[in-house]
Amino acid sequence: MQRLLVVLLAALDAAVTAAIGLAAVLAPLTLLWTLAFGIGADWGALWPATATVWQAGHGAAVNVALDSDMVRATGIAPDGAEFVVSLAPLSLLVITLVSAARSGRRAARAGSWLTGVVAGTVAFAAVSALVAASGHIPAASTSMLTAVVAPPLVYLVGAGAAAITSAWQEGDGGLIDRLHDRWDAAEPWGLVIEYVVRGVAIVFVALIGAGGLLLALSTLLRGGEVVALYESLRVDPLGALMVTLLNFAFLPTMIVWAIAWMAGPGFVVGVGSTVSPVGANVGVIPGLPAFGLLPESGSIWMLIVVLIPVAAGAFAGWIVRSRLVSSMGDIALAPRFVIAVGTAIVTGGVAALMAALASGSIGPGRLAQTGPDPWMLALALGAEVFVGAAILLLAPRHRDELAEARRTWAEDEDLRLQSYADRYVPEDAETGPIDTVSDDSRGDGSGASEPRFF
Repeated sequence: MQRLLVVLLAALDAAVTAAIGLAAVLAPLTLLWTLAFGIGADWGALWPATATVWQAGHGAAVNVALDSDMVRATGIAPDGAEFVVSLAPLSLLVITLVSAARSGRRAARAGSWLTGVVAGTVAFAAVSALVAASGHIPAASTSMLTAVVAPPLVYLVGAGAAAITSAWQEGDGGLIDRLHDRWDAAEPWGLVIEYVVRGVAIVFVALIGAGGLLLALSTLLRGGEVVALYESLRVDPLGALMVTLLNFAFLPTMIVWAIAWMAGPGFVVGVGSTVSPVGANVGVIPGLPAFGLLPESGSIWMLIVVLIPVAAGAFAGWIVRSRLVSSMGDIALAPRFVIAVGTAIVTGGVAALMAALASGSIGPGRLAQTGPDPWMLALALGAEVFVGAAILLLAPRHRDELAEARRTWAEDEDLRLQSYADRYVPEDAETGPIDTVSDDSRGDGSGASEPRFF
């Protein structure tokens, strides 16, 4: 009965998640349709347009085919009438990830995380298939396979990651607990993966926050250029509202671009262009207000911004090392080195995935390539995070840290000796208090001595 309830609730969560994403697209489009075309507009095109935008937000490329009238109206060359738009408005993807993560955590707390994740993913796939089958625009079509598979894959990643994390922390009474016990039995190596994941999470929280601050600063410094681009569009207030909503839909994409800029490799907005701390050469680009935030130039001195990812790695290393000392006391150099390397490698992998999601085509010709290069970003960000994490994880131990390690060791020794006494000393035996520091620590060589710390 409990498992059936988990299945039903997970399916409901998935349906609500899909409804929220679709409503986020449908609501502004309905407003635009009503005010721009009136009540007598062709409402049959509203739902296919909503479905296409929702699919694009989950990574489905849109194949655009303009008719001859549209080509003449837009001034596009005839050979550019057909092109692909694959740069995703990642706000829709973030909505799905966050909502799926909440569902996955609830399923884990109910004790049936695998059942909940599978049920939610299947339900989300059913909704995706229904949307793909009912929403099709010949002029802006998506691959049926991608439209059906991509959205539930995003949901699976969000729900699965959150469910496994919650089950690992709180227990599930099954597979995750058995794996956790095996890792715990392999100290200190068993904790390496846990601290690598913790370090990577800290790094990306810091980087995403720094990317958001960089965008806010660019808005303050280049607000005039953004306003000028709004004016050049010559749109009414409704059109300005729609353009603003479009810009917000690409906000996570722009944050990834900001992270790539801070890391050094930067990104491109068209074939042959470059935007990095050392320079900017973008050429002719669409007059979207968001592009007004792009810097017009750079300097070799701007490479100082690469210290931001280094600082993020150092902050993660400091947090991880503090947790290591408080939970385990002394730990050898090799596990700490592996944690630093693992944090850098996983950070690079996640950065490559984010760059791939934030890259794609936005039009014909040279606009077929935009966004950061995944491999360059992975290499640069991984190296910078490793430098920062290694500084804090591998540095000589501070006097206060040594004192904390000795205190932790003494507490563990107390527990170990007390456990030994409870098991092997008869209840009627006369025993005195157990001293965790033997006489060897005083130099007479009569017993086990306190460990040395370096």
